[in-house]
Amino acid sequence: MHAKTDSDGTSVEASWPPRSPPRRPIYFVQSPSNHDVEKMSYGSSPTGSPAHHYYNSSPTHHSRESSTSRFSASLKKPGSLNAWKHVQLGDPCHRRRRLVDEDEDEDEDDDEMDGLYGGSGRNVRLYLCIALFFVMLFTVFCLVLWGASKAYKPKIFVKSILFQNFNVQAGNDQSGVPTDMLSLNSTVKILYRNPATFFAVHVTSTPLELHYFQLKLASGQMQKFSQSRKTQRNVKTVVKGYQVPLYGGVSVLSSAKEHLDRVSLPLNLTFVMRSRAYILGRLVESKFYRRVRCSVTLHGKALGKALNLTKSCIYE
Repeated sequence: MHAKTDSDGTSVEASWPPRSPPRRPIYFVQSPSNHDVEKMSYGSSPTGSPAHHYYNSSPTHHSRESSTSRFSASLKKPGSLNAWKHVQLGDPCHRRRRLVDEDEDEDEDDDEMDGLYGGSGRNVRLYLCIALFFVMLFTVFCLVLWGASKAYKPKIFVKSILFQNFNVQAGNDQSGVPTDMLSLNSTVKILYRNPATFFAVHVTSTPLELHYFQLKLASGQMQKFSQSRKTQRNVKTVVKGYQVPLYGGVSVLSSAKEHLDRVSLPLNLTFVMRSRAYILGRLVESKFYRRVRCSVTLHGKALGKALNLTKSCIYE
């Protein structure tokens, strides 16, 4: 130390050079290597706070913040060099960009799911429309066939009736009441023709009945049959009555029991012919009904002779 004497005799110590501020100890933080980062990134996620992107003059704080930021960024996107650079440079928009990218990815996933379900819905509607179109087309086709079949009505002609025997005698009904009893036997001949060109028919009939006004004297059931397209046949049916009580209802017979060869008895022959055509299996069915009523006169002296009925019948 050197002392300097002033003019007044006082000594002034020589001034020390200015002191530098005390140096703080330097801390060195080693960043994890790539191998360690990969291990930690595939492990459990750390719950560290997000990195702060502001500048600090302290070297220690700056070193810690940068290493922490690099560590968290490497955990969030391992292997992403761009993300690593953004974190190192302290890009404040990095987190915002990541959020926008995640939102866009979620929107794309939603669009893909909507497109998948929307496409299946459109396919279902398309299939339903195609099925409905074919159903309507098939229905129209069936209606056309049904309408065309109505132009081919079967032809029915009652040709003749033949009375084999005829008898009236006294007797008792089932309750024992005495009355005249009638018995007769006859055969009806019918010509049936199917003019259709594309279907056969199945034919049945109600019982053929002979009436004297409201009194039924005889009946017979025609056998059912099938007739092919554009063919015809003669159908014979036996119509008979046995021991039919008259109760005095037939006055002509009451006065002529002893002379039946002189009897002339007016009768009505009635029946309904039913024809059914299966045009397209059981799907298209066409029905035809013909009601027939013929005026017949029984002559006692004409037994065994066929009576022509071609001009004596009404077809409804």
